Formats: sequence, structure tokens, C-alpha cells
Amino acid sequence: MKLIDSTPRKDGYRMPGEYELHEACWMLWPQRPDVWRFGGKPAQYAFAEVAKAISRFEPVIVGVNGDQYENACNMLPDCVRVVEISNNDSWMRDCGPTFVKNDRGDVRGVDWRFNAWGGLEYGAYFPWDKDAQVCRKVCEIAGKDMYKLPDFVLEGGSIHSDGEGTALVTEECLLHPGRNPHLNKAQIEEKLKEYLNVEKVIWLKRGIYLDETNGHVDNICCFARPGEVLLAWTDDESDPQYEISAECLALLESETDAKGRPIKVHKLHVPRPVLITREEEAGVDVKAGSIPRVEGERLAASYVNFYFANGGIVMPLFGDPGDEPALAKMREIFPDREVVGVYAREIILGGGNIHCITQQQPKGL
Repeated sequence: MKLIDSTPRKDGYRMPGEYELHEACWMLWPQRPDVWRFGGKPAQYAFAEVAKAISRFEPVIVGVNGDQYENACNMLPDCVRVVEISNNDSWMRDCGPTFVKNDRGDVRGVDWRFNAWGGLEYGAYFPWDKDAQVCRKVCEIAGKDMYKLPDFVLEGGSIHSDGEGTALVTEECLLHPGRNPHLNKAQIEEKLKEYLNVEKVIWLKRGIYLDETNGHVDNICCFARPGEVLLAWTDDESDPQYEISAECLALLESETDAKGRPIKVHKLHVPRPVLITREEEAGVDVKAGSIPRVEGERLAASYVNFYFANGGIVMPLFGDPGDEPALAKMREIFPDREVVGVYAREIILGGGNIHCITQQQPKGL
């Protein structure tokens, strides 16, 4: 692995759409007790189910801290590769590499600066020094060269690409003072164009209500295919989510993508509000610098936070009446893919979901 002193745009690399073919899926193993209850044990079962589901479609590689290596090997299916990657927590989407690819099939990683969603003042936990090294370690193991941006904070969950020149982001996240306060919107957009090799960035205003990542786009909207997006939605006008989603819908319906196509929007209804229980609050350690879990607080649950696999989709379920309609809607939108649901309440309790804990490596040569 070597650091490339250039940019993906200059070298002819682009961020593929997530629905393009994958070489593998990368994950990290949960154990942090101030994020995951009971030292991560319930979450480990959920992560193992996600890994098992994805492994039906493509290879899965899970990075673990040394003290969890034997346990992870025991809990994960034999077909899942376990490697030792020290980490502070398990959000591979955000601290791992954003992979880019050229027309010859060569793949490289992009290492954004990671500061735990906002740094010391706004971030979700401290420290994050091991997370900041995850991208390089993944690229070393995968044998991929890497671009590095030491002065530009970004997480993989805050960007979506259609693979054909268009990116989706939210102003709530990318303009947050905990990211890059020294840059204005135009300067941030230029960075995205240079390192994702896109021609157009569509800026939604806000993400899912109460999303502690400051409104990552991957929880509210994603590309289904070029020219089509899925949007988290509610018909309940009394829900604070309604105003946010309606604002996104109006913007998307007034936009075109980089190819000049109007954008078709598929509404994917959110579940009923998922609230933290007393038992869930009691199982999470309290630690200075970490976001506390408080009984009755609403979690940012959304079915949009799913993973594209080769020939499949692995999506979160919440034990909600909306689960079956969401599965049916996804099967309608993706008739050529097998849609698999995984019960993911333990994952959303940690602050994210299936898309947040996974990172696709595009198919190479």
C-alpha cells in the first residue's frame, strides 16, 4: 500500500454506486461499553446476523480488537474472515475507506479525517485515535493504494454516489461546526468533486430527526439506481420527521442529476418512534465525552439505512408493524435482488444501523 500524492479526479477514479459489484464487505466488531449495552454482547449477536446475511451474497471481513479475536471467531460463521484491526468503536462506514475505482477496474481507498462526528466539542465519544487508523489498515490488508486528506473531516455515511457523477449530502452534516468550519459550502463541494469525482452535489437540508451523526444522508436518502432515490418518509404531519422529509422531497423533485435526468423518488416509511427503554439505558456505561443513552429518548430509526450486496439487500427491521410493508416496498423497487431483513434494534441503540456498520469494497480487476 502506498499513499498517492494526487486526487481521484486527476487520476480518473470515481466513487461507484453502491449497487455496482463488490469484491467484499468490511465490518468492525462492537464492544465499547459506553456505546453498546452489556459490553456489546447483544450487539455482537446482531452484527453476527448482519455478517451472516451479507456473506450469502459476497465475502465479509470483520476487524476486531485483539481481546475479542477469539470471541468473534466463535460467534461469526466460518465463511466470514476475522482480522485483527484495533479500533475505538465499530462504525466501519465512517472511519473506514471510501473506495474509488477507475475504468480499468483498479481500486483505491480515500482516507478522510475522522473525528468521531464532531471532535472534542461535538463528538460522540473520545478517544478516536484507533478509528483514525482503520482506513489505512483496511487498505493495507486489501492491498489497495490510498489518498489521504489529513485536514478534511468527513464520514462515509455522510455521502452517497450514483456512480455516474452525482453525490447526495446534507447541509446539516457537512456544514456542521464540528467538521470543517474553516471551509464554506462551495469549498466543501469542491473537495467532494475532487475526491469522489462527481460533477454535481445535491444538498438536502437535514437528515433523520434526532440523528446523532448530525444528519448523515445515509439514514434519510440514498440512490436506488441512477436517477432514482429512496427517501425516508412519514405521513404523520405531527411527527417532526414529516417537515424534514417533505423538505427533502420538494428539493429532490425540483432537481436533476449530473446527466440531466429528473430524480424519481420512492418513499420508504419510517417505523413508529423507537424509544430507549429503562433496561437499555441501564445496560450502557456512562462515560465523560460519550453520548448518554436515556430512557424515553427517540432513536433515529430508518429502513433507508440498508446495505446493497451482490444480488441482495440486507435491511434493518425493528419488530414494528412497518417492517413487512418496508420489506414489500423494497422487493417492489428491487425485483432483481433478494431482500433480507435483520432485526437491528441493538444496532440503532448504538446510534446507527446496517449501512453504518458496513463498507463495500468495489469489484476490481
